[in-house]
Amino acid sequence: MTTTGPAESPSPQGVSAGGAMGVDPRVLEDEDLFRELRHLHETRSDALFHGSDDALERHTSRTEELEREYLERFPDRHIDPERLRSGARMRGL
Repeated sequence: MTTTGPAESPSPQGVSAGGAMGVDPRVLEDEDLFRELRHLHETRSDALFHGSDDALERHTSRTEELEREYLERFPDRHIDPERLRSGARMRGL
């Protein structure tokens, strides 16, 4: 995990902490963060199959920014046991 110094304080619009365009994930309300993540996951296939290399890289970097912020905010998120290897093994029986 990287620490940020004073030069990287959150800015509400424009350039996010990683230098990419968009609202800095650190200043998003939880609901806005969830909405942004859902939208990125909904549009992933289009970016992969039809986007330019630049568009795909931007989509990837923005997704990583938002997912990193989500994991920092919710380190104790609920983990569905069915999503673990042991759960997959149980389903395979």
